[in-house]
Amino acid sequence: MFLNYIKEFFVKKSLKNNLSDVKNEVFSNNVQTIGLLIDESNFSHSEALKKELTIHGIALENIKVVAFNAKFKKNETYLRPTFGKKHINWKGEISEDFLREFINEDFDLLLSYYDVENTILMMLTSKTKAKFKVGFAAVNNDLNRLMINTELENYKLFVSELFRYLKNIK
Repeated sequence: MFLNYIKEFFVKKSLKNNLSDVKNEVFSNNVQTIGLLIDESNFSHSEALKKELTIHGIALENIKVVAFNAKFKKNETYLRPTFGKKHINWKGEISEDFLREFINEDFDLLLSYYDVENTILMMLTSKTKAKFKVGFAAVNNDLNRLMINTELENYKLFVSELFRYLKNIK
């Protein structure tokens, strides 16, 4: 318990350093690729969220999903690439290949689909090389360029608001 607290402290410190290096890129083109970072500890409609994105014109093969689970079990089988607290070390470095691949991919849009400030998810959001980052208004304003104020379970409203704003930005 105490070691988890210390680890959280060091990851937060690393996150603060990353937030100072955030580049604000300008959103100028159509969205082709989407990275979806989901907290499946609190949200269980990941497939429905992906389907909602495809309804708005995003090809299913252009949506890459990575899920966080607070109660990650190594021997359990997950439907999508899933990680837990154990996959981030004390320095905020990532130990899983699929996570490193995810943060290094140059997405047009990153959806940070979590509404509770989770240090590990915030760290991944800040490290991602996505051109434009979108998340919930309840999470740190320095992470995302666009914040949408909806409920976590109301994914249809979130996606419709997202594409309404993107259309206005262009």
